Amino acid sequence: MTDPISDYLTRLRNALKAKHKIVEMPASNMKKELTKVLFEKGYILSYKFEDTGIQGNIKIALKYHPTTKIPAIKKLERISKPGLRKYVGTDDLPRVLNGLGIAILSTSYGVMTDKEAREKNTGGEVLCYIY
Repeated sequence: MTDPISDYLTRLRNALKAKHKIVEMPASNMKKELTKVLFEKGYILSYKFEDTGIQGNIKIALKYHPTTKIPAIKKLERISKPGLRKYVGTDDLPRVLNGLGIAILSTSYGVMTDKEAREKNTGGEVLCYIY
């Protein structure tokens, strides 16, 4: 697999479109950090890391509106790709939907959102936009 983050986002996107309650995927440290950020920001209901075998799995419970069954995540968009990496400095940090969405960055302080990166005054690689 050449781009595990894109695979992660695609599995989430497909599960949301199919109205699945739980999605399961192979784990990695980057995927675990992305999952923690999504949970902290309220985009997923819960998650569980299972250490089975060498790699392990991630189980993610997806979040929907209780009556209308509309998913909490409207769009997942991969920004930095293996063929074209997107790096930003502190002055050029993106704002997704004027602050309503989040941009997830990989920085020297770890994986964080654009708002957290502004507070720490750091830049990094823009992984994806979520809203």
